[in-house]
Amino acid sequence: MRVTKNIFEPKASRALRVLLSNPGKAWTLRELATESGTSLGYTHAVCASLTIGGYLARGGANRIGVVDPLGLLRRWAAYHQYSSANRFLAYYSFEKEIDTLIAGFRKASDRYALTGLSGAWLVAPHVRPVSVDAYVGGEEQADSLAEQLRINPTPKNGNVRLLLPYDAGVFYGAQDISGVKVISNVQLYVDLYNNPARGEEASQPLLELIRSSWSKELLGGSSNV
Repeated sequence: MRVTKNIFEPKASRALRVLLSNPGKAWTLRELATESGTSLGYTHAVCASLTIGGYLARGGANRIGVVDPLGLLRRWAAYHQYSSANRFLAYYSFEKEIDTLIAGFRKASDRYALTGLSGAWLVAPHVRPVSVDAYVGGEEQADSLAEQLRINPTPKNGNVRLLLPYDAGVFYGAQDISGVKVISNVQLYVDLYNNPARGEEASQPLLELIRSSWSKELLGGSSNV
């Protein structure tokens, strides 16, 4: 049986993101492959590894579902290194008020989604950020977004960081919070956990929010969290 050696590699994380964002759904392999944007064979290998690890189980009609979402999320978060996985482009804005700086993203027309402490500040505020982190779709979109926000590239001490993501799947499940796009709560938790700037502290209220959203969605109507 083909398995994936690393279930947290960028491509494999697409399946994790889909499964953890929809913990109450039972999938066929083809449905999961389509939703995650990966091949059927690769999705089968990822799911085989997840099943061996005790995170997935097969049910009726040859469907699979998550049986330990909390364990899987925590293990993924512990593995993921936010600061080294992505490429950061630093910018400086003369706007010092963080809420005003975040609000400026409402007018952005390019693909982006806030993450890190700035994303958590909108979803489950706990640690006040001093800068804004946002995923963008590529360098051209970063240039366009910087022009719209009137921010300037800087070699250091920037208060806006535009991230070229380790995988395009980070945008899956992005949400709109008061007109500002933020990545999914699952991806936000994973990004926060090993963030050295008080990320683990900021991740705890978010985890409680995730667990609450899961409580009525788990397969069979029973909670494993």
